[in-house]
Amino acid sequence: MTQQTPEKSASGFLRQKHSTDELFTKGAEAPAVVLDRTVQAGSKLMRTMPVQRAKNYWYALGPGLTTGASDDDPSGIATYSQTGAQFGLGMLWMALWTFPLMSTVQEMCARIGMVTGRGLAGNIRIHYSKRILRITTLLLFAANTFNIGADLGAMAKGLQLLNPHLNFSMLVIGFAIVSLLLQIFAPYARYAKYLKWLALVLLSYVVSSILAHLNWGEALRYTIFPHIVFDKTTVLLICAVLGTTISPYLFFWQTSQEVEERILQGKTTLRERRSATSPADIRSMRIDIWSGMFLSNIVMFFIIAACGGILFAHGITHITTAAQAAEALRPFAGNATYFLFAIGIIGTGMLAIPVLAGSSSYAIAESMGWKEGLYRNLGQAYSFYGIMMLSMLVGISLDFIGLSPIKALIYSAVANGLVAPIMLFFIVRISSNKRVMGHWRNRPLTTIVGWITTSVMTAAGIAALVSLF
Repeated sequence: MTQQTPEKSASGFLRQKHSTDELFTKGAEAPAVVLDRTVQAGSKLMRTMPVQRAKNYWYALGPGLTTGASDDDPSGIATYSQTGAQFGLGMLWMALWTFPLMSTVQEMCARIGMVTGRGLAGNIRIHYSKRILRITTLLLFAANTFNIGADLGAMAKGLQLLNPHLNFSMLVIGFAIVSLLLQIFAPYARYAKYLKWLALVLLSYVVSSILAHLNWGEALRYTIFPHIVFDKTTVLLICAVLGTTISPYLFFWQTSQEVEERILQGKTTLRERRSATSPADIRSMRIDIWSGMFLSNIVMFFIIAACGGILFAHGITHITTAAQAAEALRPFAGNATYFLFAIGIIGTGMLAIPVLAGSSSYAIAESMGWKEGLYRNLGQAYSFYGIMMLSMLVGISLDFIGLSPIKALIYSAVANGLVAPIMLFFIVRISSNKRVMGHWRNRPLTTIVGWITTSVMTAAGIAALVSLF
């Protein structure tokens, strides 16, 4: 069914007014009756226009929303839960202060994909060192694989929270198979819609925190005014939050998804994609990106707030998994919060695991010059999907060799700490390059924020390495 836009609705109202004038002239009905009908039509229009705006806003969201939502994977939830449990509300400021850094980086990545018609790794391969690219993509593969293993285990534990009798091993394998089948065999247009709707599961954390009846005035104060204690534990946790919030896999996924969206629109050649970027496209992309990153950071805020306002306040400071956080919250926040946390673990895992595996596939395939893209079928891009399968298989194996989720996250954080600054350097350089980006190169403020983010992530990576050894 064709949807009626606000502009069309307004023009329809004017047409009705014109016909009303004719009725006055012809005397078909009493003026009072016609005027009443006109007022009712106008009132109905005013009620439907906000609904239509909301629909238009939802339809405008795409890769930015799913990328931001995938950032809050079960491993990230565990990190945020641990942050709240150990430091109370004292680290809520990170949800606010990382928002512009994260959004600016993802916007640069999206613009690179839109303007060049290539993924991030493809651009680095053309303009910079192939050797550095291949080393970093292998580190990315390792980091994502450790993260996949941790997330699969967390999802299995999350479902066991709802039904303790389910077998852990079968759940891990089942989640991996479902994820792979969707990525390989679902048409991209349908798959993109699935990821988009799945992003809404993150709202379960917002609702669960509201049901916990926290002191929101105190939470707001800690959000605006940073509270930092420079000891080893605090520095390490800040680095963990930065690493799980501004993650390299998001860079590759965002850039490649913008390319996939153009291909879905029929721009199948590189020349068509490079010449297709318009001011309206950029505005739409920015709304999408900043909305997705806002969702990511607001969920981080509510998870830290819930665990800080409840667990920390009751002396429960040792949290290592998202499932453990849900169990610890239950006696104080009730069954609703417990079940919403559990559902969130499963839903975010189903969203994040395809992004983790897919970003590895994009990065390695592009760095090697192989055919890639979810719009291709298995026979057209077997190497691309093969990387995805390998990443998933290794991730599954981690759950069967006794590697604890916390160790998997540590290894993932170390690899991400090495990869993120290098990738950010390339992202800022490419998106600032007039020869590559033309009219759509970075504005000076964007470049400044990009270099600040690069410096922060470099410092965080060095601090994390020093703290571990």
